[in-house]
Formats: sequence, C-alpha cells, structure tokens
Amino acid sequence: MTDALKRLSDEGVAIWLDDLSRQRITSGNLAELIDQQHVVGVTTNPSIFQKAISGGDGYDQQLHDLAVRRVTVEEAVRMITTADVRDAADILRPVFDATGGLDGRVSIEVDPRLAHNTEATIAEARQLAWLVDRPNTLIKIPATKAGLPAITETISKGISVNVTLIFSLERYREVMDAYLSGLEKANAMGIDLSTIQSVASFFVSRVDTEIDKRLDAIGTPEAKEARGKAAVANARLAYEAYEEIFSSERWDALDRARANRQRPLWASTGVKDPAYRDTMYVDDLVAPGTVNTMPEATLEAAGDHGQITGNTIAGTYDQARADLAAVAELGISYDDVVTVLEDEGVEKFATSWTDLLKSTEAELKRLAPSEG
Repeated sequence: MTDALKRLSDEGVAIWLDDLSRQRITSGNLAELIDQQHVVGVTTNPSIFQKAISGGDGYDQQLHDLAVRRVTVEEAVRMITTADVRDAADILRPVFDATGGLDGRVSIEVDPRLAHNTEATIAEARQLAWLVDRPNTLIKIPATKAGLPAITETISKGISVNVTLIFSLERYREVMDAYLSGLEKANAMGIDLSTIQSVASFFVSRVDTEIDKRLDAIGTPEAKEARGKAAVANARLAYEAYEEIFSSERWDALDRARANRQRPLWASTGVKDPAYRDTMYVDDLVAPGTVNTMPEATLEAAGDHGQITGNTIAGTYDQARADLAAVAELGISYDDVVTVLEDEGVEKFATSWTDLLKSTEAELKRLAPSEG
C-alpha cells in the first residue's frame, strides 16, 4: 500500500466504504479499515444487504430467533439491517466524536419501493432513525421528485440525511434547495442546526456507462473521442454548483445559525469499463469538503496505485462544460440520459429490495422450528 489514501484524506476528501455485512463487523475488518485505510464512514443499499444476507451464515442465529418468533419477512429485514447499521455506527463512534459529528457516519436506506411516495418516505425515515437510535446515522432518501419534500421534512425534524440517486445537475440543485429549506424549518422550530448533517450522493460511473453505450452506437471518431469523459465532467460541474449555493446569502444566514454544509458525495465510483483507470473516479474528483464512497476493490486500488496530486476539480469547469457539449453535439440528450438513469436506479434498488425479502423469507423457512 502507498500513502495515497492518506494524501486523499489530507486533501479534504472523506473516504467511506460502500459495503457492510455482519461478517465485516464481527471479524474486525471494518475496524481495521478505519484504523489502517483512513475509512471514516460506511454506506449501504439494498443490493449490499441482499448480497450479505444470502452470502453466508453470519445471520443464522438472528434469523433463527426471528423465525422462532414468527415475525413477518419485512420486520425481519428491518431487524437485521438496523442491527448491522447500529453495530457499524458504534464501531465508527470514535471517528464521529473526533470529527465533531462530520464523519463516522453509517447510512441506511428507506424502502426504495417508496421512492415515489412522499409521506411514506418521511414515515419510514423517522422509523429508521428511531430503530437504529445512533446519532451518527444517515437516513438515505432517493432524489426523486417525491423525495425532495421528504428530504426537507426529514431534515426539519433534526434527522440527518444521505440523499441518494442524484444524476443530473438540475436535480442536484433541487436537492440542495430541499436541504436548505429543511434547515430553515428546523431553525424556526428551535432545533440546533449543528446536530444535522447531510451528504448528496452524486452518481458517477453509471453516467459514463449510459453515455458510452450511446457513443458506441454512433461509432464515429468524434464519438470514440468523447468516451469516458462525461461522468467526471458532470460531477465536476456538480461541485461548481455546490460552491455557488454554499457561498450564497441564503446559506450565510444558516451558517450563522451553525448549520453544516451538505457535502457532495461521489457514489458509484467503481470503474465499469476495463479500458479506464480503475481509480479514475477517485483521482479525478479530488476537492475539499467532498466524500468518496468506494466499493472495497476501488478502495484497495486507490490505496495501491491511486494518483493523488492535489485538487483535480478546481479550474476544470470550462473543460467540463466542453466535454458535455461534445456529447450533446453528437445528438445524445443529457436530459434523457439522466432520466433513464434515475428511473433505472430506483427500479434496480426496488428489485434488490424484493430479492432481499425473498432471500430472507427462504432463510426464515430454513431455520424455522419444526411443527409439533
């Protein structure tokens, strides 16, 4: 291992792990990553939990107990996932304390099948915050149209939020607006704004995957030249929007009330195309006040051969706009791409949630006591 992860951390990038399992907790691996690899947070999603629960025997005892009690499958899933998040939050608590609540965070997602139901999302967010009952939890809410008012309302209750599935610059601005609105409501109700944290998960690699597919269908030299540039350009322009919003007069008023900035979080940072550097979504998105949540393979690659050379976002905005314009000039609609990605993202998480329920149901049946 090089000291690339330390350099990344020193540049103001919080390194989070995009994975969680019971085995990672009980084996001491999570504590080791915190101690040795500069990991200061953990994110989860339905796909991660589905893989963890169906992939080993680490959950057998709890599943047996749940089967004996004959709980519903939905209740079993929430008991299992919140137990993991609670334990991970306890392991990360020293980081939370040392950073004044900025990091040491663990995220848990609302049921993604509620992504288009504002009221149900709010209710689930409040329930999850109560179930986990740790101050260093972030409740993940998708950045759908229905999710935006849910973000505002959840923040207004003093609950910290990780906004997920952001693909477009327009939606990202709406997310930041929803966060500021929530802070303003919380402030009006006398809630201490310094206790509320939020990150905005801006997805990266999926943008290249979708746009590159369309560029390959065009097949011209210009299309080939445009491959692999849109995702980083999109994320860099998101950081420009972040700088703009969090230097506004509206933000200044909240800043005086001790509010925390909503940090951009680079999500989906595992490189999908083997033609690209496996650390490109780490190396090319270095800027202060950001979070990069990495799958373990990307974390290991970044630690081994990451090229951390300072801030790689500052001064890139004109080139980023040019890179996106080049794609548009080839007839690829940005608005269509990000709409497809949001719809697919919600659908994939909902499918993973259904798979998680099915896997858990099968395990409950396997471990249920025999009748008689």
